[in-house]
Amino acid sequence: MEHTVWIYSVSGYGEEVDEAVEALFAASPRARELGPHTKALIKPNLLAKHVPDHAVTTHPAVVAACIRALQRRGVKRIVVADSPGGLYNSALMRGVYQVSGLADVCRELGAEVYTDCKSGPRETEGKLVRRFELLEPVLEADFIVNVPKFKTHVMTGMSCAVKNLFGTVPGLQKAEFHMRFPEKEPFGNMLVDLCETVRPSLTVVDGVLAMEGDGPAGGTPRPLGLILGGEDPYAIDLTVCGMMGLAPMAVPYLKAVHDRGLCPEKADETWLEGDRAAAAPIADFRLPESYTNINFSNRAPRAIRWAVPGVEKWIAPRPKIDTARCIGCGKCAEICPGHTIRVEKGKAHIDPKGCIRCFCCHEMCPVKAIEVKRFRLFQM
Repeated sequence: MEHTVWIYSVSGYGEEVDEAVEALFAASPRARELGPHTKALIKPNLLAKHVPDHAVTTHPAVVAACIRALQRRGVKRIVVADSPGGLYNSALMRGVYQVSGLADVCRELGAEVYTDCKSGPRETEGKLVRRFELLEPVLEADFIVNVPKFKTHVMTGMSCAVKNLFGTVPGLQKAEFHMRFPEKEPFGNMLVDLCETVRPSLTVVDGVLAMEGDGPAGGTPRPLGLILGGEDPYAIDLTVCGMMGLAPMAVPYLKAVHDRGLCPEKADETWLEGDRAAAAPIADFRLPESYTNINFSNRAPRAIRWAVPGVEKWIAPRPKIDTARCIGCGKCAEICPGHTIRVEKGKAHIDPKGCIRCFCCHEMCPVKAIEVKRFRLFQM
């Protein structure tokens, strides 16, 4: 099952989800080693405080199915843990678990929701990062179930198996990585270092209600009716790229994986098992505004591209605040790695000179008041 990606069509978040997740566990060689001795971690996508219908967070039905699959194999200690963007403390986490629906699921099934918010170091053999600070349950687990959402992402193009692991880094330390690696290529390499360090045992993707457009929080829910997964996070993300119609090598971390010789340039259809037809490209699936024209410098006249070094960076997409919608909550200023956002007279303002275009502000805005705008002075 090294590169196998299993895919199942479901009609909604009902019993079919449980059946699909159980089939994934049954097909996984690593899952055959589960038992009462196992310390299992379920790592969902809990980007921020959102209800399940927003398609921002992993649906509680998928997490519940993973808990039951582990319990069927005798696992007694099951922890659900994540670190959303922004501040990371016990009170905040209790609120996120409650609003996302995971608190009720874990209470009902006897799993633990992690709110201690402790972390510790893990040494790596990474290309860029030699040590990560990781959540305590990540350090303690011997079987990690990675449960991402099928979503677009304005910075990385997509958010799925690999990007979801960024939530194993506690709180605002994620913002520090954005400042340390502000360009897409090194940021992608950092994510690969992290994936190789965390090494999830099994990935189960919630694609029942996906997100298209300007994800991971500002996009639009898109019903797909899919559960997919496997043991190889890179094969899964390559498959998801093909379904989205997104060029895999435009995704910074997949380009980094390929350059390291860990995956091909695109998914291989021979990897697919289950409902193979469901992995076909999705008609009219909307990519992020920032990825609808990858080579942004091509929007400028050739003379300017030759004459102005770094023009691509200059005209690349940037976050823009819709002051009419902004409620002045300060979430964007709180998460901004470069501290370039201020709130004055109840409205947020971005200093464009300091913006590194990580789009963390776009991710964390609770009212979708921050848009990603492309440079539009020149037209093709």
